[in-house]
Amino acid sequence: MSVLPVGIAASGDEGYTIDNSLRFRSAVSAYLSRTFSTPTNNKIWTLSLWVKKGILTTDSYLVVANTASAFEFIKLNNSAADNFEYAYWNGSSYSYQIRSTLVLRDPSAWYHVVMSVDTTQATAANRVKVYINNEQITSFSITSYPAQNTNTKFNSAVAARIGSAFGSNYFDGYLTEINFVDGQALTADDFGETDATTGVWKPKAYSGTYGTNGFYLENGRGTDQSGNSNNWTENNFNTSTSSATTYDVMTDVPTLTDENTANYCTLNPLWIGSGITTSNANLTATASTSANSLALGTIAVSSGKWYWESTVVSGTSMWASGIASTSIATPNYSSLSAGNSYAWNNSSTSYNGQTGTTYGATYTTGDVIGVALDLDAGTITFYKNNTSQGVAYTGISGTFTPMVLLNTSAININFGQRPFAYTPPTGFKKLNTYNLPDSTIEDGSKYFDTLTYTGTGSLTTRTGLDLASPVDLVWIKSRSAATNHVLEDSVRGTGYVFDEGTNSTDFEGPTGGGWIQNFSTSGFSTDVNTPINTNGATYVSWNWVANGSGVSNTVGDIPSTVSANTTSGFSIVSFNAGAAGNHTVGHGLGVSPNLIIMKDRDSTGYGNWLVFHSDVCTSTSNYLLLNGTGALGSVANSWGSALPTSTVFGYGSNVNVGANDNIIAYCFASTEGFSKFGSYTGNGSADGPFIYTGFRPAWLLVKRSDAAYFWYIHDAKRNTYNVLNKELYPNSSSAEVTATRLDFTSNGFKVRGTQVSQNASGGTYIYAAFAENPFKNALAR
Repeated sequence: MSVLPVGIAASGDEGYTIDNSLRFRSAVSAYLSRTFSTPTNNKIWTLSLWVKKGILTTDSYLVVANTASAFEFIKLNNSAADNFEYAYWNGSSYSYQIRSTLVLRDPSAWYHVVMSVDTTQATAANRVKVYINNEQITSFSITSYPAQNTNTKFNSAVAARIGSAFGSNYFDGYLTEINFVDGQALTADDFGETDATTGVWKPKAYSGTYGTNGFYLENGRGTDQSGNSNNWTENNFNTSTSSATTYDVMTDVPTLTDENTANYCTLNPLWIGSGITTSNANLTATASTSANSLALGTIAVSSGKWYWESTVVSGTSMWASGIASTSIATPNYSSLSAGNSYAWNNSSTSYNGQTGTTYGATYTTGDVIGVALDLDAGTITFYKNNTSQGVAYTGISGTFTPMVLLNTSAININFGQRPFAYTPPTGFKKLNTYNLPDSTIEDGSKYFDTLTYTGTGSLTTRTGLDLASPVDLVWIKSRSAATNHVLEDSVRGTGYVFDEGTNSTDFEGPTGGGWIQNFSTSGFSTDVNTPINTNGATYVSWNWVANGSGVSNTVGDIPSTVSANTTSGFSIVSFNAGAAGNHTVGHGLGVSPNLIIMKDRDSTGYGNWLVFHSDVCTSTSNYLLLNGTGALGSVANSWGSALPTSTVFGYGSNVNVGANDNIIAYCFASTEGFSKFGSYTGNGSADGPFIYTGFRPAWLLVKRSDAAYFWYIHDAKRNTYNVLNKELYPNSSSAEVTATRLDFTSNGFKVRGTQVSQNASGGTYIYAAFAENPFKNALAR
């Protein structure tokens, strides 16, 4: 199980539910406090809690126990890039300190954190065990464990806090379902379980005993529900609905019960422009300067009716509320253009991109602005204090997220996780994961999955996949050695591989029975002493499901054999190129492909791996080469006489396709919640662009298309948590390289670093991404 913010159960799941979470606002110094009594056993205890992060720029103290100037704490350490840390500071030095290499900086979903402590253990590493969403964390940058039989301070008769250090470092975010068990060292399985349908980690009721100091803070509130009456004092929370903008009891929770309780949209601190900060658990955005910058949301939608509210807190020089396209990677005013944003500002002007039109009234501090977005009808309507200003725009289509534009101003925003000031228009929903459409593919690993293994030098069956049907395309690369990529698929058959793969122009070779054999739903077999099974070498295999060995297809003017899976948007097409000239061939997807990777099987003279990507290949001459580093190229009729359609793609006889040669093509179409093929513009900053995909990627391919740079592959199996720093290159035989590049999140990916290969200012980058899970029931990290 992966280390990531928690999955949200599929729609209709009637399992264990959580009604509320408690919002901790660092701006008002909110925290819980109590003083423990004499414990059952202060050498042995377990803490389980569910946390959704708000601010990412400060230390987040989850739990602290204090004795004079010494204290023990559990925190998410911003100074060390949001690592998990458990330590005891004795007043002058650390008596023990454990800090993970894992980072927890996805603000869009929930994490389940379990600390299991037993200092009686003889083996140091067994004295403290940390689980994040059911995965035990074993990679640490600091590993100074407590001495054997240490009496820990947490669970001793001392003062303790949840959500702050003593007088500083207040946590900003949401907590719920807090269990503390005195005298037992438990595991994550005691507090959570894997959903049978989606494969995500979700809460379950703890059924054991608690011990003397044990407590259960249901919904994050201070009243102990364990039966021990170990209540905590709630400090600086607003639990009265009389002040809706500061109300701290939220329906933002890590279960999916009904339209009111689920994982809610907030502002996304990974997706804000320069000069803007978020606070109050990402429900407030502030621009302290003349920023003209945007703050965007964590949930995007392309259909349905949605309502949310924002309230002016301060400043009226420039303030606007509305929606922005997910295509905006750098959220500043300069990124707005016709059709990619719609908003209403405080000076009675509506904006489509940067074009203003007189609309509605003016508004100021304290006014509540309602946004009613109807993507079924393609309209957006704004309200001032419950008074409709009329339909602002029609003809809206695409995928949009909530947006605010700020210039020396601040707003509070509410997506329904606390009571609205006004009743939404009839039929309009709160913006949370329950209300999102169900995805056709609930578990991405049924159609794409990654497998890592170590070579044996002998015929070996590789298992670990759980696909919906036997694997159809296997792409293998050695991680530990500079060897070629190897590709084999079910349409060509297991006797044929590209044994020099995507890094070569070499033709296909027969393998006398197949280097990769016995395709199944759980994996495949690797043959004796092949480049994909050298004894002791490490490998990664990327595996896609199509639809078996294929069927005859006569769509287009060239007959073919096609294995197409319209559910996942993937097909394998095998055909003979025929006589010289432009031709078309059917791909079987039913929609236009966004990515085509095509290879001549017969001749090194036509050996390039030709790539079509819909975001940059805007004419039939545009192409990229997977085996090369070049920028977007142009050769007449690379894709025939017309761009791909819902039934066919074209090609021409040229430097990449030989007349009468056998050709293989891998075709992909974006499938909501499972795959996305897009582009972004780099900003040249260490705080790189955020790219919204609508799912947590399991696999990501990136290439700069306006300049000559490598292709890059990242996946969630070689890096089981952020930061993703292990990469391989399709155009190179190089072994795996370690370089800090990006994070995967529950709804996309965040580029980190100024490397020109993935984030040059103004650079254009294409990507292809496949999901672990759709955001509705996403796993993320």
